[in-house]
Amino acid sequence: MLDQSYYEVADKIIEKYGKKPSSLIPVMQDIQAEYRYLPGELLTYTAKQIGVTEAKAYSVATFYENFSFEPKGKYVIKVCDGTACHVRKSMPILEELYKQLGLGKKKHTTEDMMFTVETVSCLGACGLAPTLMVNEDVHPKMSPEKVIELLEELRGEGA
Repeated sequence: MLDQSYYEVADKIIEKYGKKPSSLIPVMQDIQAEYRYLPGELLTYTAKQIGVTEAKAYSVATFYENFSFEPKGKYVIKVCDGTACHVRKSMPILEELYKQLGLGKKKHTTEDMMFTVETVSCLGACGLAPTLMVNEDVHPKMSPEKVIELLEELRGEGA
């Protein structure tokens, strides 16, 4: 059960876009931006408030890869595994991230909610391969050694 403050935030977001079905996606985006994931209870609440079925809201949320029902860390690290990045050794970068953070294919977020690691098909920066993103920042020409430096830098910011 979510704290009442979650619903109050959702109400403010809904008010911003209006109680209409066309508000569904921007409301979901803002809720996810606020909490770094889309709480299922809030999605159900939002659907009711704007006049769409719960099934419609969930179908939209599950259609777009951008939405997540799982809480994510402060830093979401997306490792590109597109062709250019893969050929230029993006998998050792992913393996180093897993090793440094104690994560793996089944566990994507650290216990302290500091880091989430995901793989993506393409970041659109093939000339900079191998590439990863931390939140909205692109990090080009990465290596396992550079990953260690990047994590140290991020840990320093988060302290």
